Amino acid sequence: MPPFDLTTFFTRTRLDSWLAVGLVLSAALYLYGRHTLRRRGDRWPIGRTLAFLGGLALIAVVSVTGVGAYDTTLVSVHMVQHMTLSMVAPIFLALGAPVSLALRTLPPRPRRTLLAALHSRVAAVLAFPLTAFAIFIANPFALYFTSLYELTLRHEWLHELMHAHFIATGCLFFWPLLGRDPLPGRWPYPARALLMVLSVPFHTVLGLTIMQSKTLLGGDWYPSLGLSWVDPWDDQVTAGGVLWAGGELVSVTMLGILVAQWIRQSRLEAARVDRQLDREEALAATARSAQPLDHANL
Repeated sequence: MPPFDLTTFFTRTRLDSWLAVGLVLSAALYLYGRHTLRRRGDRWPIGRTLAFLGGLALIAVVSVTGVGAYDTTLVSVHMVQHMTLSMVAPIFLALGAPVSLALRTLPPRPRRTLLAALHSRVAAVLAFPLTAFAIFIANPFALYFTSLYELTLRHEWLHELMHAHFIATGCLFFWPLLGRDPLPGRWPYPARALLMVLSVPFHTVLGLTIMQSKTLLGGDWYPSLGLSWVDPWDDQVTAGGVLWAGGELVSVTMLGILVAQWIRQSRLEAARVDRQLDREEALAATARSAQPLDHANL
């Protein structure tokens, strides 16, 4: 493999993987659902469409381009891929609200099936924020500090499964916290913000541990590649720094998104209360003005 640069980013692109097909299919289904709504006169926010398609685009950038080709060659590239698949892309997918779009466009029978799945016990357990938080935090430690990571490097099918697992665990964590879809047991905003803050130290600890580790991730896999243009030890230090800095940056960003949602929800609730008070005041004024007429009629 030649050194990783902008040229290899484009020349090593592969569009024949199952993930590329899944991304195209997901985008087509989402756009078809949006088209269905518009055709019957309903609106769907353009921001949600851009968010969902942006999430799919991010997955494509780190999986079917040269980044994906080098994810078993450089652990630093793998770590960029890991961060994108598990922490960045799921945020955009959650903001796209694909479940809400499906509920508004599916025929009656598939819609009932989807609603039954959303209200099932399995969904309630997986969507419970503490469950998703535990899975999200424990997975990287279980992957990088056991022999599992080396197995993903040596077996392509397991490597592809790891990619799907990153996306799934990220969605499980971010969907109940930032998503706009109807999910069971959604926590109030202060509790969600606290959970996000608690996730920051774990990525810091993981990144620093990888940077200071005296053992190479993946065993002898990276030295066995015999690449003269990279030192596996230096590359591992870079990978730990990516995980450390990237984890903090993403955590701060998603906290900002959550606070913005919180403020918007508070304003909507205040406006709703004001409208209710106005209606009650108008009804009271109408009742008071009608009282003299009633006495006159008596």
